[in-house]
Amino acid sequence: MTDGIDVTAYNNEQGNRARKLFAAVVLAALDDAIADDKKYGNGPEQIARWARSKDGREVLTCAGIDPTERVVQGLMEFVSRGVRTSVALSREESERRHAAEAAALEAEEKARAA
Repeated sequence: MTDGIDVTAYNNEQGNRARKLFAAVVLAALDDAIADDKKYGNGPEQIARWARSKDGREVLTCAGIDPTERVVQGLMEFVSRGVRTSVALSREESERRHAAEAAALEAEEKARAA
C-alpha cells in the first residue's frame, strides 16, 4: 500500500521538476528576446513568433502555462519593458515597483484633493 503512495509522490515530484525546467526555458527565451530588443529592436516580435510556434506552445504547455493569445501579449509586454527576468523576479525590484505604485497613488490622491 505504501509503495503506491511512494511511487505517486515520486512521479509528482518528477513532474514538478520537469515543469520547473520548462519554466527556466521560458525565462531564457524572454531574456533572449530582451537582448534582441536592445540590440535589434525586434524583441516583442521575436517572443511572439516563438510563443506562437509549435515548439513554443509545447514548451509553454510543459511549463504549465496555457499558450493563449493573452499569454503571448503578456510576454510581448514583458519584453518591451526591457527588464531582465533575473531582475524582475528579485525582491528589490518587486519592492521598488510597489513603492513606485504607492507613490503614484499618493500623488493621484493629492491631485484629486487639490
